[in-house]
Amino acid sequence: MQDQIYENVITVGDPDRVEAVAKHLDSTHYKVQKREFSSIGGQIGDKKITIISTGIGTDNVDIVFNELSFLLNFNLQTREKKANSKNIDIFRIGTSGSVSEDVALGSFVYSKNVISFDDLFKFYTQKFDTITFDNREYEVIPCSRSLEQRLESFQPSLTLTAKGFYAPQFRRSALEPKYSLNDLASISYKNQRVGNIEMETAGIYGLSQLLGFNAISLNAILADRINGTFSPNPEAVIEKLIVKTLDIIC
Repeated sequence: MQDQIYENVITVGDPDRVEAVAKHLDSTHYKVQKREFSSIGGQIGDKKITIISTGIGTDNVDIVFNELSFLLNFNLQTREKKANSKNIDIFRIGTSGSVSEDVALGSFVYSKNVISFDDLFKFYTQKFDTITFDNREYEVIPCSRSLEQRLESFQPSLTLTAKGFYAPQFRRSALEPKYSLNDLASISYKNQRVGNIEMETAGIYGLSQLLGFNAISLNAILADRINGTFSPNPEAVIEKLIVKTLDIIC
């Protein structure tokens, strides 16, 4: 329902992580669950917060963000857009793998810009910047500059969003991958190399920009793809990121 979408929205990929964020609320207003999409609304102090799971991948992000836009800015009876659009601030709490020596295991980064290695924005009218890799153009989308100004203890990163769990994230698979981590070294944007790789941020940034939302993606680095190492205590790292994000909002 429209009145369940508050000005501050936190998105997570995993439905179980909604509860991990919601346990920090002073009060809970509602809980909704349908398939992989879970939502809890509540309050910390005077700040109302909506926590939503998007599921994994930009295809699911496409569903959630378009539904948010319909709920907020359309008359659901006439299906006409309202004259005055409502804006929201969206904070992604996510996990990510490092593909650069500059992004340390266990650190927290925000996606200053994100490269969309999926095809979502081939289907929307947009004027995003592009980079070229392997003779194909890929969209590059910035974070919300107003939300970026509220970050102090996060390292900026050029993020790559790739749809797929194994080869697209440089995980080992039974199949031979087409690209190696060395291939990523040829990719840059505004003199910055790719620092981390994940599955949702490009969808969040691109759709937010097109729909008139503000969005920032905050990532806990749980895997070092270069050295093949992993966080020994990932849940503690994620919990710390949740607390830091709530501090920024509240």
